[in-house]
Amino acid sequence: MTGGHGPDAGPLFFIIAGEPSGDLLGARLMAALRERLGKGVRFYGIGGEGMLREGLEALFPMRDIALIGIAEILPHLPLLLRRIRETVAAIKTARPVSLITIDTPTFSYQVARRLKGSGIPVVHYVAPQVWAWKPRRAKKLARVNDLLLTLLPFEPPIFKKEGLPSIAVGHSAIESGAGTGDGPYFRERHNIPPLSPVIAMLPGSRHSETSRLLPVFGDALALLRVRYPRLHAVVPTVSVVEEEVRTATANWPVPTIVIKNDDEKWDALSASEIAVVASGTATVEVARAGLPMVVTYQVNPVTAWLLRRMLRIPYVALVNVILNREVLPELLQENCNPKMLADSLIRLLQDPAARELQKRDVKEALLQLGEGDELPSRRAASAILEFLEKRAASS
Repeated sequence: MTGGHGPDAGPLFFIIAGEPSGDLLGARLMAALRERLGKGVRFYGIGGEGMLREGLEALFPMRDIALIGIAEILPHLPLLLRRIRETVAAIKTARPVSLITIDTPTFSYQVARRLKGSGIPVVHYVAPQVWAWKPRRAKKLARVNDLLLTLLPFEPPIFKKEGLPSIAVGHSAIESGAGTGDGPYFRERHNIPPLSPVIAMLPGSRHSETSRLLPVFGDALALLRVRYPRLHAVVPTVSVVEEEVRTATANWPVPTIVIKNDDEKWDALSASEIAVVASGTATVEVARAGLPMVVTYQVNPVTAWLLRRMLRIPYVALVNVILNREVLPELLQENCNPKMLADSLIRLLQDPAARELQKRDVKEALLQLGEGDELPSRRAASAILEFLEKRAASS
């Protein structure tokens, strides 16, 4: 990869994303930067399918850094350290106009730390949740980054206090196609009878999530089938775990449709009555689709033990965090079991008033996440370019 300052070359951005949600955010940011800078802009770094479609030249596969939790990272530590060294060397050689790291806090921090003093400006997109746990990370992040783009409106003051310029740009899920799906078309295409209930099941985008949640989801469906014999399930997934998801759901007790295409994902959500969702970005997408849900999550027991001693908030689902009350039912760790999940889903299926109340409360949270404002990716692109212009003018 050549540098970003040749006479005929457009500006070069080095972008790092380590998981599918970050890849989606990165792809949208790349498209927004291209809108502002023209087709000559170039992108080098680490990302997934979405960023590759937008023209990213990949240094190595994103899956090599798609790890979460202390217990999950330790077995892969030698590879992770090697990838950090390779990434730093590639950035120093390419001399991009900016490094943009997206979430992936452990990897991103180590790369940024090693670039300190290189003269390459570092922008981090998606603030670590210091308001939830380990607040000292705000000071740590400020030492190695030049600009922070946050998803939530209450985050910038936390980091500005530590001397890190920070701008809230809105949550990336706000610009997804959620809420635009064609439910009747989806049912017709997949031969789902009009009166058959459909549950959308979103088990996450990492192996560490799907490996734990899919068995619970399948066993919960077995309990639900007793009461709802015509029940169907739809499982949106992503390429990095698609094979695992298809294998795990092949013998589920109800007709199950696994889908990977985003457009069909929105159709599937529109065709569903309720959803069960792994905590994360998907909860915001499902909320935008107007679909009542139960939020679930499980991690390695060691990671869970540590988190329970560090967490400073009572909720994990973003809607609940924003509103500071449990609008979305949360089933976490040992509470994420087939019986409790089936009971929670039955309550939603049987109680129209509960479904409508959840939908109403969710709208309040979506407004705080940027619903109705300029698209978050465009706001992020504008913030980055304005920052780089000011930096260039002052140098």
